[in-house]
Amino acid sequence: MKPDFIIIGVQKGGTTSLYHYLVQHPQIAPALDKEVHFFDLEFERGWEWYESRFPGIKASALPSDGKAAPQLMTSPIITGEASPYYIFHPLVPQRLAKVLPDIKLIVLLRDPVDRAISHYHHAVRWGFEKLAIAEAFAQEASRLAGEVEKILADPTYHSFNHRHLSYLARGLYAAQLEQWFQYFPREQFLILSSEAFYRDPENALTTVYQFLGLPPYPLADYERLDPGNYGQPDPQLCQQLADYFYPHNQQLIQLLGQSFDWQGIS
Repeated sequence: MKPDFIIIGVQKGGTTSLYHYLVQHPQIAPALDKEVHFFDLEFERGWEWYESRFPGIKASALPSDGKAAPQLMTSPIITGEASPYYIFHPLVPQRLAKVLPDIKLIVLLRDPVDRAISHYHHAVRWGFEKLAIAEAFAQEASRLAGEVEKILADPTYHSFNHRHLSYLARGLYAAQLEQWFQYFPREQFLILSSEAFYRDPENALTTVYQFLGLPPYPLADYERLDPGNYGQPDPQLCQQLADYFYPHNQQLIQLLGQSFDWQGIS
């Protein structure tokens, strides 16, 4: 099998929960790993390796006796993955467009203030970050200087800083989506608010199922996975971040023609 859809971002935006919910649908076969990372980190492994990450119907959709229920025999089985670094990596859109030009792309966009703070604490938890939060944000520009150019010059180059220490840059959503829109038409994207997804996951899932051409499949439980609980952030820092992201959020609103319930957006 090859993927029919990919959740391309954003990191710390709810992609783990969304993918967990989706693969419980009887017509969605999960990948071997939620984050395959083929188009950003594993591209040199080749297309056959990527296909091998998506098990066929026998492995993923049939019960242990090998017999499918009658409704599944006549219903399509689709599959997909969720690698939230995809939206931010500069080489992914063109790589993906060459081999999967008709892929359906799902994006969860979280308030960039909350996303940046959550990303920082995630990096601390994994041992990637040693600086205090304000200093880490202040040092980001120098840490990322020249990294995109290195990636573009050497497609096998994996930038630690670009992937793990890009707290603010990953929240510049309009610039990232504009790059993707150069390779894929807008109708191949479903762009959702993370906040709306958190508030009403069942309704958000219904929208995703419609986008994927599948019937609704309510779940018994919508437990939020990998939420991260780091206490209340500093209000002054939040205001500084809201001021920083304000013009970029306005650009996003103009690009998509939709607003978001985020800090400092109006």
